[in-house]
Amino acid sequence: MSYGPHAWQQSSWDWRAAANFMLGGTGAGLIVAAGFVQDETHYPVMLALGLVAAGLGAVWLEIGRKLRAIHVFFNPFTSWMTRESLAAVLLFGFGVAHLAFRQPWTQFAAALAALAFVYCQARILREAKGIPAWRAPEVMPLVLATSLAEGSGLALLFHPDSFALALFAVALIGRVMAWSGYRAALKQPASRAALESAGKALVQIGTIVPLALVLGGIFVPQAAVLAGIAAIITGWRLKFVLVTRAAFNQGFTLPQLPVRGTR
Repeated sequence: MSYGPHAWQQSSWDWRAAANFMLGGTGAGLIVAAGFVQDETHYPVMLALGLVAAGLGAVWLEIGRKLRAIHVFFNPFTSWMTRESLAAVLLFGFGVAHLAFRQPWTQFAAALAALAFVYCQARILREAKGIPAWRAPEVMPLVLATSLAEGSGLALLFHPDSFALALFAVALIGRVMAWSGYRAALKQPASRAALESAGKALVQIGTIVPLALVLGGIFVPQAAVLAGIAAIITGWRLKFVLVTRAAFNQGFTLPQLPVRGTR
């Protein structure tokens, strides 16, 4: 028989940390999607950079001594948060360069930096060994797939042509497959229960409904917009729950209790 308390929910990260994964992930995904759809305007890249900045700003609000935020750049060899920050610097640098010069290589470089940024976000969760919902290897494809699905959904607001719709559909299928693999790998009952409602919404409202709307989006652009919004909202909800409500610590068990001998 095992003894020990139930797993308890972490309280170090709140909605501000979740906002970084929600806004920053969508912004990075939009940078990648914009490179595929080849939108001729500045608006997708501008919005993407704004979303990433808002996500990082939310994390900055969480810091107690805000002037010490510069210290995040000091540990590139040991900290995935440092690497995320450096990837963000590259993302903003190449993103602004693309806005200024409109060269194919600047857009490609910005997309690579965006992928690195999201990868670092996924590794931040993966390295939290004490939280089963975060440390599962399947969390990495889930974070990457949600970002690409949300970004391609947001791209539909600017360029809902047939190629953008196809890209969005592929991203949705990839996201629901990543969620299915993650859900199967997550064994902690408390985390599974916390994610159940958001996961169902991701499948039904965030995948099945948008895929049906994609077919209508070929003829009615407004349907594509609704599909993108549904994908974004359900993805954000899942990440919010993952960071704030499903993040239970491991807890501990005592397989055997010490027994004091008697004389």
